[in-house]
Amino acid sequence: MKTTPIKIFNTLSGKKEVIKPLKGKRVTLFVCGPTVYDFSHIGHARTGLIFDAFARYLKSNGFTVFYLQNITDIDDKIIIRSREKGVPPKDLADVFTKEWFKNMKDLKISTVSKYSRATDHIKEIINQVKRLQNKGYAYSLDDGIYFDISKFKGYGKLSGRTALATEDSVSRIDYNKNKRNRGDFALWKFAEPGEPSWPSSFGAGRPGWHIEDTAITEKILGPQYDIH
Repeated sequence: MKTTPIKIFNTLSGKKEVIKPLKGKRVTLFVCGPTVYDFSHIGHARTGLIFDAFARYLKSNGFTVFYLQNITDIDDKIIIRSREKGVPPKDLADVFTKEWFKNMKDLKISTVSKYSRATDHIKEIINQVKRLQNKGYAYSLDDGIYFDISKFKGYGKLSGRTALATEDSVSRIDYNKNKRNRGDFALWKFAEPGEPSWPSSFGAGRPGWHIEDTAITEKILGPQYDIH
């Protein structure tokens, strides 16, 4: 059966373009999943339903789809909520991860090929932080290791924001008065008393929110994939 080429909006070019996967008719798709510190809300449901429908549509047009979604099961929000509840962060994350899976089942979302927890990829995260340090993109402060957005010429090319424009951005940006740029974000947060941590050559700690997706996708999908 002959199918009509499918066009989607390419954020980089700013135009609608025909989907041309890197490998034949196999589409690799990554969708950012939940931070499991609370029950899901309608926005989570919207994301799940939209990309489930998208994956189904691709399949109906002859594509095979490998759909990967992360689960952020270690994060500031999880630690703060666990303290409020008086439970270990891991226990809190496990409870709401199960709730997430239940929600997805109730919504009949079935196209996700794999869910990956951040804490299952600590080795990959540490490896990426080391590589960024070696290339001069990361620097260390008293509370963690940060990504220097001014060192990466292509920073912001997908969002259309320059490194300077990120100075007004506060979403998921870690505060430290000694940062080189306000928009710099933590790749690795050094261990604090009572917080989950993992050993590393640059100091015990835990991943920052921004690094986990790149570590997970590189491990499972490779350095390049089709749709984010």
